[in-house]
Amino acid sequence: MKYLLLFFLVVAKSPAWAQSPDALLQKVRARLDQINDYQATGTMKTNVPFLKVPEAQVTVYFKRPDRLKIRNDKGISLVPRGAVTISLNNLLRGDYTVLDAGKDTAGGQTVKVVKLLPKDDNADLVLSTLYIDEPRLLILKARTTTRENGTYEVEMSYGKYIANALPDRVVFSFNTKNYKLPKGITFDYDDGSAKNPPAGGAKGSVEIRYSSYIINKGVPDSVFQ
Repeated sequence: MKYLLLFFLVVAKSPAWAQSPDALLQKVRARLDQINDYQATGTMKTNVPFLKVPEAQVTVYFKRPDRLKIRNDKGISLVPRGAVTISLNNLLRGDYTVLDAGKDTAGGQTVKVVKLLPKDDNADLVLSTLYIDEPRLLILKARTTTRENGTYEVEMSYGKYIANALPDRVVFSFNTKNYKLPKGITFDYDDGSAKNPPAGGAKGSVEIRYSSYIINKGVPDSVFQ
């Protein structure tokens, strides 16, 4: 009996009995699924090497399943198309094969790494890697590769709204070759000229620091039109 008990203790602590990546992802999804909609206010800072974009006050609207709108005080939202993953709800939509990629660090702490491979061969998303704070069921970082919009990364930090799994700060990093200005809009470039963004592989980022959220109070469809 003593040896049998020892066997079960050893097996219970083995990796095979640890929480599966599928189970972990389902728990993270369940937390995020409690958010039907939100309206958030904050400050957006755009860092693109060839552009001088002023810091702006923004309002971010989200409505399930995948509607996201960023409206800033100047009426212009300079974010790449892949920035829909600023909403984690959007990132976790879809049917995936979930792979355990071991451990890593993010936000100064040890995290569980999970890779998502879409089961739909025609999906725009090719691969997404999530860095999950397992005890708190929070995504701290996500790196996503797509067919149309390149590879981008989102980092999240949490504070006041951690109970709702909503970040206080989001940093979205991308390759500037996928960054396009809205039609008819011009800005001052670093060299003082007005021209199209240069080709190449320079890195850019958009940082949003949220000051407040209004959660599950309803967002009208007209906001997204």
